[in-house]
Amino acid sequence: QWRDPGASTETLRVFALRWVIERELSDRTRELYLGLLERQVLPSLGNIDLTLITPPRVRAWRQDLLDSGTGASTVAKAYRLLRAVMNTAVDDEVIGRNPCRIKGAGVEPTPERPVIEVEAVLVLADAAPERYRTLILLATFGSLRWGELMGLRKSDIDLNEATVSIERSVVEVGRELLVKEPKTAAGVRTIALPRSLMPEVARHLDRFAEAGPDGRMFVGPYGVTPTRRSFARIWGRAKKKVGDVVPPDLHFHDLRHAGNHFAASSGASTRELMG
Repeated sequence: QWRDPGASTETLRVFALRWVIERELSDRTRELYLGLLERQVLPSLGNIDLTLITPPRVRAWRQDLLDSGTGASTVAKAYRLLRAVMNTAVDDEVIGRNPCRIKGAGVEPTPERPVIEVEAVLVLADAAPERYRTLILLATFGSLRWGELMGLRKSDIDLNEATVSIERSVVEVGRELLVKEPKTAAGVRTIALPRSLMPEVARHLDRFAEAGPDGRMFVGPYGVTPTRRSFARIWGRAKKKVGDVVPPDLHFHDLRHAGNHFAASSGASTRELMG
């Protein structure tokens, strides 16, 4: 395909930053994309004309990232982002063909996550400060995400029916906490909890939740919503306290997988688990 060599073009930096601005993205996704551009993509490719970014150049850029010690997951994310940006450049007829053609380069390695047993969950909950005991139990037996847990209000809990309603989620953007609706309509849901958990939940509501029917369910000792970073220290100390009872690399999000495993073991269908 012939192109006028005198035609004005753009650098990847200009095109990619405009690409991010023009898209409807969540605040967290926008922050992720800008971070990947500034740290992984633009330092090497940002000042190059779009028409001069070739497959060999992309291969060299990716290999340089891997050789520098950048994690394979981060490299895969950066590659996928670059490929998406260049796809738009093709659609806009700025370039003739996408230079990102490395087979499998956008696939992130996904190691199997550990699944712990019910007894291990209870021991872990006992090892955490009492303020966070119910947080661990709800994350497991309600299969809830961190942001959904932080978004809970006292009015979302129905002690008589043993349910919790998910209507909002807290998203961390930089150092700011934003309260939003779940990403999809399916994210707004009511979850049945084990009735044996209700005394624990009731005790937490009385002792640790914020005052008022719409008070936040989980707050720190100084009345602040916990962040992932602040809770990571508490989580690490609890795991260390229980020793070999749980794997040392157990993530908080793994509790959600454990809860789904328990539900499947008790007879829940795949469709019910997805719901």
